[in-house]
Amino acid sequence: MAEFVQEKVRAMRQQSLSTEKPDAYQNLACVRANTMKFMPNFFEKGQLGKIFLCFPDPHFKARKHKARIVSATLAPEYAFIMRPGGVVYTITDVKDLHEWMIGHFASCELFQMLTDEEIGADECVSIMSTATEEGKKVERNNGPKLIACFRRLEDPPWPE
Repeated sequence: MAEFVQEKVRAMRQQSLSTEKPDAYQNLACVRANTMKFMPNFFEKGQLGKIFLCFPDPHFKARKHKARIVSATLAPEYAFIMRPGGVVYTITDVKDLHEWMIGHFASCELFQMLTDEEIGADECVSIMSTATEEGKKVERNNGPKLIACFRRLEDPPWPE
């Protein structure tokens, strides 16, 4: 997957050379790394405004749940690198994983689940549902697209 994205970025940069914006797509990168270990090493506090978790590996077996990309320990890590008001977008076709992600983000006091109205009005939701390769595959197979989004809240005040 990382190689596919890296090739796509290179192609987009190459295509932009013949346009009015030859420096376009210089702010894109794809790094393959273990998020659970190294995420805070790649991003500063509050650096990101959006995170997309599109069709992550469900790790079906209970003994593999610790490898899921959303967990009780990772939700605060996502909150650390996100700016207040930023949104984490999740989409999957696996009901158990969908409920797992909702449970972990909802139990983190730094996130608030978006309402159905907010989700419906967000153009990023439409794009991640229809424009990704996995989204297209799920559509071809008439599978479900289970979506949940979470807004990063302001840090609570320090106790006095």
